Amino acid sequence: QVQLVESGGGLVQAGGSLTLSCSYSGRTGGHMAWFRQAPGKEREYVGAISGSGMSTYYADSVKGRFTLFRDNAKNTISLQMNSLKPEDTAVYYCTAGQKWPQPSDYWGRGTQVTVSS
Repeated sequence: QVQLVESGGGLVQAGGSLTLSCSYSGRTGGHMAWFRQAPGKEREYVGAISGSGMSTYYADSVKGRFTLFRDNAKNTISLQMNSLKPEDTAVYYCTAGQKWPQPSDYWGRGTQVTVSS
């Protein structure tokens, strides 16, 4: 089992930045990712980072604006989000698993990100 806890969500103006964190415990070492879901929309894949932290993968919608980091010593991954847009508004979920690049065996409860125009 893997436990995931997201933090760092909040309200930010368009063009601003925000960093989300996900702390993990349990059977760690697998790949990790972020998904998001806006009200009334389907869940959307954001990006993933490998177990070693050496590889990353991003959805086209966030490529060049979002960056993933991993600190296995602190059991944490971070999603740095720059140049935020109102369409980035969503609940962001941290996930973990073995499938690359969309690990999704385990899910956190999510953290809300709201980008105002």
